[in-house]
Amino acid sequence: MNLDKVYFAFFIVLALTLNFGFFMGDIDNPAHHHSMELIAAIIINLIATVLKFGDRSQMGAVLLATSLVANVQLIIAATVWAVVVFAQGQPMTGDIMSTIVSLSGGALLANLVSVTLLVSETVVARR
Repeated sequence: MNLDKVYFAFFIVLALTLNFGFFMGDIDNPAHHHSMELIAAIIINLIATVLKFGDRSQMGAVLLATSLVANVQLIIAATVWAVVVFAQGQPMTGDIMSTIVSLSGGALLANLVSVTLLVSETVVARR
């Protein structure tokens, strides 16, 4: 068993599950989406991105691209949250939360593509 591949797969799947956890719930209900879960999803996605550097295959390039997309979506979501709540001092409303959760949904889709590619690559490598 290659421990590098275990760590790689672990962080990709963890990024997906954390993002899914943040995404679930009523889209416009701030009580269903905790800021710390969004921060955790960002950190784990960044770690997963760093682990994807160095793979010079075509699959590695696609995995890196999906990870970068997820990072951008999640960072924009956190930025919207920070600007509205901390910089502008406005309360979190359903409209703002739905924007944040929608951005997280885009990152969730990118994470899902990453995990699907990882599983398909593993199945092909077995044969």
